[in-house]
Amino acid sequence: MADAASTLKLNAAHASFGGAQRFYEHYSSETGLVMKFSIYLPPKAVEGEKVPVLLYLAGLTCTEETFMIKAAAQRLAAELNVALLTCDTSPRGAGLPGESESWDFGVGAGFYLDATAKPWALHWRMESYILHDLLPLVGARLPVDLARLGIFGHSMGGHGALTLALRHPGVFKSVSAFAPIANPINCPWGQKAFAGYLGDNKAAWVQHDATELMAAQSQAPYPAGILIDQGLADKFLLEKQLLPEAFEAACAKAGQPLTLRRHPGYDHGYYFIQTFIDEHLRFHARQL
Repeated sequence: MADAASTLKLNAAHASFGGAQRFYEHYSSETGLVMKFSIYLPPKAVEGEKVPVLLYLAGLTCTEETFMIKAAAQRLAAELNVALLTCDTSPRGAGLPGESESWDFGVGAGFYLDATAKPWALHWRMESYILHDLLPLVGARLPVDLARLGIFGHSMGGHGALTLALRHPGVFKSVSAFAPIANPINCPWGQKAFAGYLGDNKAAWVQHDATELMAAQSQAPYPAGILIDQGLADKFLLEKQLLPEAFEAACAKAGQPLTLRRHPGYDHGYYFIQTFIDEHLRFHARQL
């Protein structure tokens, strides 16, 4: 059977700030489908030096292109000598009923977990895809150092960044998020996704909830701190989809240093991310 490395295909490459913006696809044994990812390599990486890498997980309806096009992160990544990596948000092309409807768990709504309920369990394995396919492939074939790996994300991807960081603390050295879905077992988005992907096993839901995972910690898993930015004009915050205050309370209970910055006037979109992206990149670069 084909593996990720043997099927790796470069779809596009663009010079950017002295480095290279690249878009790839490959077969994933975890999802059983072709998956896509993008990576920005700073100038020194293009020259062959292995550099730290920051994995970004995007939100609902996004793809492997969204962050690279909208976040305006490449300029500072080149200066800081950090690679930026992002993948598609969910499998595509499985032919499942409702797959094309992003609101109903399918394209754009992978939630960065391994589904256990039918019909999603066969292909919707985003956690295993990232850990067992994407990262090993990138580490083996591209000039990045997985020993200096950070993770961040936005919205659904912010949920993914926090939960994967807490579920795999030895893998990730730093973590931050923009407007994450921070307590999904207690919000409509999370309840809908978890019911679809994990069925009615509420114990499994808890294992993919950043607030619950943090509350169960006996000591701070990231003593150098976690950074979260949240816009106060974010309609999803107002609709109680995000619940950062629950994660804040869990961090306080666990003794986890958290910088949760609340910004008046900012909404949920990429203009918000562009405004604060530099501070997130610097936050990770200091730790990586």
